[in-house]
Parts: sequence; structure tokens; C-alpha cells
Amino acid sequence: MKNFIIKDGIILRPDFSFHRGDLFIRDGVIVDEAPSDADVIDAENLFIIPGLVDIHFHGCAGHDFCEGTPEAFKAIHDYETSVGVTTICPATMTLPEETLLAIMRAAKNFPDIAGIYLEGPFISRSKIGAQNPSYVVEPNINMLERLQRESGNKIKIAAIAPETPNAFDFIERAKDITRLSLAHTACDYDTARRAFDLGVSQATHLFNAMPGINHRSPGPIIAALDNEGVSVEIICDGVHVHPAVVRNTVRAFGAERVIFISDSMEATGMSDGDYQLGGLKVIKRGNRATLEDGLTIAGSVTNLADCVRVAVTQCNIPLEVAVRCAALNPAKAIGLERSLGSIEVGKLARLVALDEALNLMWVKGTEK
Repeated sequence: MKNFIIKDGIILRPDFSFHRGDLFIRDGVIVDEAPSDADVIDAENLFIIPGLVDIHFHGCAGHDFCEGTPEAFKAIHDYETSVGVTTICPATMTLPEETLLAIMRAAKNFPDIAGIYLEGPFISRSKIGAQNPSYVVEPNINMLERLQRESGNKIKIAAIAPETPNAFDFIERAKDITRLSLAHTACDYDTARRAFDLGVSQATHLFNAMPGINHRSPGPIIAALDNEGVSVEIICDGVHVHPAVVRNTVRAFGAERVIFISDSMEATGMSDGDYQLGGLKVIKRGNRATLEDGLTIAGSVTNLADCVRVAVTQCNIPLEVAVRCAALNPAKAIGLERSLGSIEVGKLARLVALDEALNLMWVKGTEK
């Protein structure tokens, strides 16, 4: 990669405040001195932010991660990069073990996949969402080990419904294999609290596929709030969660604990029509995707970069906070915060430029 200087940009600094200045890149890494042979990129009046990190999405551009082919992986990677999502950790669906093993093997050697999110099959049928109940199984540590082995240790997060049989024993053993996230669950406050105490450290798409908050039965959301070591995902596409709830979730949990995800499916970036998710028919109309019943939301059709725009323009979240939730926090969740997620000397120069209207101007640092 060529050396370059980004000149006069409005740069998001490591403390997540914007300051006008220059940025120096040598061999794809942010450095503190200008390279002598650098090209200069004029970034006047442009916001320079770190490339976004989506740790929970299923597909885009007409392809699903569970296709398990290099062609699908490349199409997904190329689309995400084109919109400013420079690091991806796509998610599986609830599928038979043999299908999941084949996906793990295929993803193992694809370098542009930073990790895998195992969403299912260890979930609750009562909060199945757009997953296939036929393939739900009880938490099984041996199955997780097989999948992790075939993935080359690429599984970074695994979903778990803690009220399912043997879940607590599974959590105690699985927490040393991968990060665990409470998901697709009907559990109460006490069950969620115990799961967090045992080692679950994340909550999957908060508010969706879980009980809501009740003043006599607070449920898993309040249990997560009570445990400072738990991070929470939220889909801020303007469909899954009301903007006021997104805003107050960030306020309640704090910017350092909230992870923006897209949960996007293959219809993202595509025209309206019929698609699929985990083998189930999905209908896309505008910014909403549902199962055939027209009611059950089936993932999102909004990429993470557009989720950031929704967070800023509809949820009234400052850009610097939204970027933290969509870059550094997810990078931490998959163990990549030392090299990604913020603009700091020594980190990879995966950078995105936005104009004042938050339109994408360019993406740097992903060139081969």
C-alpha cells in the first residue's frame, strides 16, 4: 500500500472527540511522522472516522454467509467495504450441525472474515424469531468444540438462551472457548443474572427476541444493565427498535457498553422482492424485511454505515458516540481492539471519510 497523508481532515481522535488536523499512514499503519514519499489526500471539511466493524449480520448484496462459498464471502466483503464497513464477523443461522460444519470449513481460510458469530442452534423455540425451530438443539459443548475446531478458532461469539436444559453447565465450559451472548431467550431476570455471573458477557440484539422490561418482572434487559461487564448489541435501523429507545439505551448503558449491529440479511443493498434467511422465505419492502406472515421481522436490510446515520439523524446520538458503538466497541467484542476500531498510532489505517451530510466520500486501507 502506498504511503499517504490525510490533510486538514476533521479527525476522530482516540478519546472520541473530533479535531481538525493531519493523519500520517505508512504501509497501511497509522504513524506519528509523515512518510517522506507520501501522497497527500485533501480532506478539508471531511469527517475521518475508523472503518466500521459489524460483528452480527447475515448477508447483503444478494448473498448469505450460510451459503458457505468463496463467491458469497467475497460478494459480502466487497459490498461491506464499499459502504465503509471494513471488518466483518458474519453470523450463522440455526441449521443442522453438518451444514454449520461445512460453513466453518469454508470460512476458515477466507482471510477477509475476521470472525464468525454462531447465532443458534442453542436458543429458545419460544423466542425463535426468524430462525428455524426444526434445528434448535440443547446447548452442547462437544458440538461447539467441533464447530470451533473446524472454523480454525474463528467463532468469536456464540449465542445462548440460558433457560434451556444444561445451559449453565454449558456456559461454565464454553466461556473459555468463545465469548457468549444471551440471545433468543424467554428467561427472567434471575436466570439472566446468573448467566452473566457465570460468564455470559453480551446480549444479542437487545429488546428483540427477548422479554421486555416490566416493573415487577424486569427481565434480561435490566439484568444486563445491572452487570457492568456486559455489553449489549442494538439494531439501529429505525425498524427493530424505536429511536427513543436506542437513544436511552446508550444513555443508560453508557457509550462504552453499546454495540451497534446491522443484523442485515441478503436483501441489503438489493431491490424489493423475495429473499431467504436460514431457508425461510423473506419479503423485502422498503427498509423492512419480514417472513411470509408479514409481521415477523427477519433481520434488517440496512447496512451498519446506514445504521450509524440513523443513530445520528433519527436517534439524536452524536456522531462520535455512534462511531464508537459501531467501531471500537464491536472490535473489542471480537478481540481486535489493539489493531482496529479507533484512529491511533500503531493501528491499521482502515479509514472512512464522510461529508457534513454523512455521505460516504471514500474508504482507505482495504486495498490489496
